[in-house]
Amino acid sequence: MSTARSGFWQHPPGLAMLFFTEMWERFSYYGMRALLVLYLVTALGQERAAALQVYAIYTGLVYITPILGGWLADRYLGARRAVLLGAGLMALGHFAMVFPALLHPALGLLVIGSGFFKPNISTLVGSLYGPQDPRRDSAFTIFYMGINLGAFLAPLVTGTLAAAYGWHYGFAAAGVGMLLGLAIFWRGQRWLGDAGLPPPRSGRIAETPLALTAAEWRRVLGLAIVSVFIIFFWMGFEQAGGTMNLFAEQHTEREILGWTFPAAWFQSVNPLFILLLAPLLSWIWTRWDASRFALPVTAKMAFGMLLLGLGFVVLALAETQAGQGLLGPGWLLGAYFLHTLGELFLSPIGLSMVSRVAPGRVLALMMGLWFAAMGVASYLAGTLESLLTRWDLPLYWFLVGTSVGTGLLLLLITPWLSRLMAGTR
Repeated sequence: MSTARSGFWQHPPGLAMLFFTEMWERFSYYGMRALLVLYLVTALGQERAAALQVYAIYTGLVYITPILGGWLADRYLGARRAVLLGAGLMALGHFAMVFPALLHPALGLLVIGSGFFKPNISTLVGSLYGPQDPRRDSAFTIFYMGINLGAFLAPLVTGTLAAAYGWHYGFAAAGVGMLLGLAIFWRGQRWLGDAGLPPPRSGRIAETPLALTAAEWRRVLGLAIVSVFIIFFWMGFEQAGGTMNLFAEQHTEREILGWTFPAAWFQSVNPLFILLLAPLLSWIWTRWDASRFALPVTAKMAFGMLLLGLGFVVLALAETQAGQGLLGPGWLLGAYFLHTLGELFLSPIGLSMVSRVAPGRVLALMMGLWFAAMGVASYLAGTLESLLTRWDLPLYWFLVGTSVGTGLLLLLITPWLSRLMAGTR
């Protein structure tokens, strides 16, 4: 663990390297995600429900495979090797997307690569800080800015290339982004100190399988309970790449001075808001969490779920007017703004919590479990519209109920969860 400080951020120098590695990996992921549903519907001629099903399976598996990637890193590979392996596989997958006949093998490479990459780069961020370091939540918020800088640039670049030159140019740009991330991590490992090295043979979990203390098992249980709650958050939030993407394409006015911009550009709105708001929240958390007024982590997350629900109120109201012609972009922008605030209250704070609370011997595995909950949510996000149609339930009003309801429940049980995960704040 490195305690050295680096420049203005006052954080270990390894954070900057991980920031840019993650930025380019997210550029590749969100660049492809912004195109996938639109590509399946408009280029390959798939029905809306079928395209959303492919999106659901892909995004679900992207977040479920980190369980295996985290477990292998804890036992054998170490986080560094797992990140390198995952980055290489994802680069291959993005370039394979250039060829329509390789659609499913390409998605498979992306899924497997993400399983190695996602839990372990987050683990490395947490490894730079001690358990009680008040900079931890701030560090994950800064790291989250790297995620969203890549996510902001990706739809603009890949969406423009796909619209102007063809889908394969957009997918190839995502592959180039992943190669840049791989190169940055390869060259910057010296800033990590001892973090992420393979476990010594004598210390591998294989020789002491899940030998956790009673207190550690309580922390694991607490993380598992919170993971169930975040399913409801991400089930709503991941509508961005599916139904909200199609809402932008089919119901939103996109003309500027006689030119119609690509619907994929709306995928940059959420990360743009994060880039604008994350520095402020990072500053707030750094000072608030060091004070006697600090909020428990799960209370912050509960407020994030309530903000998500408010965003779906905006979308539900917009949907009632969608049949009257194209709507102004303000509806989507308002929803994205509220969703972004919710995300900043929940996601970087949650990553920080897992890195602090999870027992060290199963840290990457627990990070994988966290992402697996997001995987379940992503699958539900893609299939929810079809499921609700059977009961004639409106999608966005349903998501208002699930987001607000689970947020209030999480807020109610926060004192108990804080005791269960002793020391979580």
